[in-house]
Amino acid sequence: MMDVSTLHPHHLAEVSELFQQRLDLQSSAIVDKGIAVQDCFNTMCAIEYLKSHNINPQVIERVLLQPEQRRRLAH
Repeated sequence: MMDVSTLHPHHLAEVSELFQQRLDLQSSAIVDKGIAVQDCFNTMCAIEYLKSHNINPQVIERVLLQPEQRRRLAH
């Protein structure tokens, strides 16, 4: 494991940004799976799935109950 206390502040910022990007990608994949659960089963199953993965309740509400407000995929 890396000792971040020895990193130059510039490198620490880069590591932090990469970590955040990884979390964002993980969260995005979980949300996509939650939407698929809703499509295949029902909204309650999707809510429970997303809650079990610590997705923010406001995000859960938006993506499941207000699909027109979902983020668009970049092509």
